[in-house]
Amino acid sequence: MSRPAVLVTGGAARIGARIVQAFAEAGWHTVIHYRGSDDEARALADSLPSAEIVQCDLADGDAAVAMVEALAARLPDWRVLINNASIFPYDPVTGLDPATNKAVMQVNAETPARMAQAFLATARATGGRRVIHITDQKLENPNPDFFSYTMSKHALAATIPMLATGAAGPDDRVYGLAPGAILASHDQNEDEIEVSHRLNLLKRKTGPDEVAAAALMLAQGYLRSGETIFVDSGQHLLAQPRDVIWLAREMGGN
Repeated sequence: MSRPAVLVTGGAARIGARIVQAFAEAGWHTVIHYRGSDDEARALADSLPSAEIVQCDLADGDAAVAMVEALAARLPDWRVLINNASIFPYDPVTGLDPATNKAVMQVNAETPARMAQAFLATARATGGRRVIHITDQKLENPNPDFFSYTMSKHALAATIPMLATGAAGPDDRVYGLAPGAILASHDQNEDEIEVSHRLNLLKRKTGPDEVAAAALMLAQGYLRSGETIFVDSGQHLLAQPRDVIWLAREMGGN
């Protein structure tokens, strides 16, 4: 295979699918991970010049590590792992649900960290390997909503400098990519989406193409390992008392 390879977890839909498409358009072999979106993953792979699909439930960390090791054994130039998949259930700051917290921390933090470790230990790549953790602008602009989700993204972000200094080789890079409000969340209607996605310093909607372009840029390895970049039109520089879902709703969606 002459193309460099990238694995995108949660790559069958939403932002993950756009990241896959951007890498494919740039000449990469794309490995599309999915949990249950089989039809979407197959349709996306069929639309691209060089792609394959892999199924794995990231709630099973051992299975996820085995998936990484199996890919590393057969991909001759696997340069990038993008940990994009996550779950986003609601729980409030006043009532952490232990079962929800356990599930979210596993899928959003523990499994991606283990996958990064396995990738850096086993993957072969020309010019160094890149781990890109998709985090969230909530790292700098936290609010009381989605308590376990936010906790998990902080935990994942903490692994970035640790992996960069302790698990990566001199040519490797470990990065964070922190989006803001990009796509519809939960039960938002169109008016609420239009308002909530402009609750940032630039008062503009940040598109999934911008996140994909940032991932492609990070794949080049030009930034110092351990860096996180924000793609959110400045949302992380604000202090928002609630998630934008509720801020927009309180504004009446207009």
